[in-house]
Amino acid sequence: MPNFDIVREVKPKKTFRVASVMGTFDLETENIIEHFKGNIALPNEWSVGLIVGNSGTGKTTIAKELFPNAYITNFEYTHETILDDMPSNRSVDEITKAFNAVGFSSPPSWLKPYQVLSNGEKMRCDLARAILSDDELFVFDEFTSVVDRNVAKIGSFAMQKAIRKQPNKKMIAVTCHFDVEDWLLPDWVFNTNDMTFHLCDAQKKNRPDIRLDIYEVKKNKDDVWKLFAKYHYLSHYHNKAAHVYVCLANGELAGFCSILTYPHPKLKNARKEHRVVVLPDYQGVGIGRHMTDAIAQMYKDKGYTYLCTSSAPAFIHSRSKSPKWIVTRKLSRTQGGSATAKIQNKKNTAYRRLTVSFKYRG
Repeated sequence: MPNFDIVREVKPKKTFRVASVMGTFDLETENIIEHFKGNIALPNEWSVGLIVGNSGTGKTTIAKELFPNAYITNFEYTHETILDDMPSNRSVDEITKAFNAVGFSSPPSWLKPYQVLSNGEKMRCDLARAILSDDELFVFDEFTSVVDRNVAKIGSFAMQKAIRKQPNKKMIAVTCHFDVEDWLLPDWVFNTNDMTFHLCDAQKKNRPDIRLDIYEVKKNKDDVWKLFAKYHYLSHYHNKAAHVYVCLANGELAGFCSILTYPHPKLKNARKEHRVVVLPDYQGVGIGRHMTDAIAQMYKDKGYTYLCTSSAPAFIHSRSKSPKWIVTRKLSRTQGGSATAKIQNKKNTAYRRLTVSFKYRG
């Protein structure tokens, strides 16, 4: 990218209010001139870039000037579900894969209109839509500006990971928040505070640690489940007999896992995962995997056989690749669950869903 030398001049009409302010503050000129000069020397190979600087230092002006066709302000969302707002030339499978790739892995939220999503969900939804577009490059202004800073960091890591998995896709994040750089792991950074550009050494890219703390919940389990229920892909039902655990990410509530005693015709002391949920703002960085692996290991250490059955694509993909899990039954339709459970609510069991079963081996 060549050197840029951008001059913006504003000459407001001399209305009564303008004249009053000029007189009150003794402004000597009627013209407001902004001058931005620098160089963004893009490398031949890159996936994620970052333009960062304080407010008023020219981030938006520079991004619009250099990447006018890639600049995204707001997508138009007009349908009753975000699924129908995605590009019409994309299949449902492609759309759901894009949602999962950016860490937006809560199917109940896919059925909602855009305006009712949380700010964190909207950010990931926008990225999924950009990934599904035919454009190679897209520029996100005000990146992470409307979300909690802890959510912004975790979301940044999930989003850059999704971009790097897409062939021929590039993203430039534009923000005033310097705290996302360590999590976004950009290939290059342009700082508008001093108009300096630098490449990031790939050898030194290390995501900051996320501290996970797991606790068993013994009281008010139903109240805890209510915080997670609407994000579960299968149902809001939860067995009162289940043992309940929650996971905190950097001190913030992020994950839920519950375990049931499982009568098995061949295995003694079997335990089975009942519900696993990671809140949308914390999806896409492996919290669910680390949380459930730790809980499964705890049960294994106590002499239990730890089992699970899932139809969630992201979960199946993760565990199928993990050496800690064995696939005991490949993708198939099953009529699992007790007869009583089927009568109460078929949706609460594995009844007629495509599922995969796993056993934890550690």
